[in-house]
Amino acid sequence: MATSALVVPGQVLGNLSTHRAGPGTHVYENNILASIIGRSIVTPADKGQSGSSKAVISVPRPGTSPSATKTANALPAVGSTVLCRITRVQQRQITASILVVDPSPQDVTSYTRITDDDLQFQAVLRREDIRTHEKDKVVMNDMYRVGDIIRAVVISLGDERNYYISTAGNEFGVVVATSDAGNAMVPASWREMKDVVTGQGESRKVAKPS
Repeated sequence: MATSALVVPGQVLGNLSTHRAGPGTHVYENNILASIIGRSIVTPADKGQSGSSKAVISVPRPGTSPSATKTANALPAVGSTVLCRITRVQQRQITASILVVDPSPQDVTSYTRITDDDLQFQAVLRREDIRTHEKDKVVMNDMYRVGDIIRAVVISLGDERNYYISTAGNEFGVVVATSDAGNAMVPASWREMKDVVTGQGESRKVAKPS
């Protein structure tokens, strides 16, 4: 059994030609993609089965460690890359919960998970901080919707429980989303996500795959 570095939703883990999709993943166009945040695991094929049996790629839900998340280095800081879940969309701003903090943008293995049971920080994404161009033409519901997981950067510490974040930049935006039909979606372009079942597109500001 082999374990990889941390993966994020939407990241390609393998192909159906060589592997099978396990828990914590989904399939799109013969590719196996991560559905949750965690470390992907490859379980070798059972040699007792036929020669066509394939290794399984899965992403188990990681356990949480209160002692780890309640340390100073788990706190968001200006410049930290964060993964957030959108909780409210308003005309001038969006509210989100910070789920994951990356204290070292150069080292994806240093992500620290923050959960409801441990520390969870609230963030505000203002309309003018969503993208770099045509800020006055931003339509909030065309950018993000409640439940979306986005990659963003902390630009201000606010009042310590209400951080200010930005998604202005190609690498920031939606990394995982659910369609109106309730299905997983994958990026179709920088401004659209597509339902993996129906093929229907929905407007989003999509993060460039890492």
